[in-house]
Amino acid sequence: MELDITTERTAESCVIAVAGEVDVYTSPRLKREIADAVDVGCVEIVVDLERIGFIDSSGLGVLVSALRRVKEQGGTMRLVCTRDSILKIFRITGLDKVFPIFSSVDEAKDF
Repeated sequence: MELDITTERTAESCVIAVAGEVDVYTSPRLKREIADAVDVGCVEIVVDLERIGFIDSSGLGVLVSALRRVKEQGGTMRLVCTRDSILKIFRITGLDKVFPIFSSVDEAKDF
């Protein structure tokens, strides 16, 4: 499955919307997108996972390393996800305690 990523930038914040499957084949692209956003000055990043159907350990690793990079720049990274199957993965891995997870992009941006 293909991965579609769009990035919407405003000042120092970016919303990165991801659609498709985040796996060993597609996660490098997500890593590049987030790194590029940080490189151009985005320190408040919202990753919208509402349209992903699957994420594996490599995708989770990308999100964790991106969070570390964003924090090194003094920023924050928030996730948007309401899909039970994806939220379950975050709960099982304990990453729901690492990432602030919101039910909408607006809610994540306003936090």
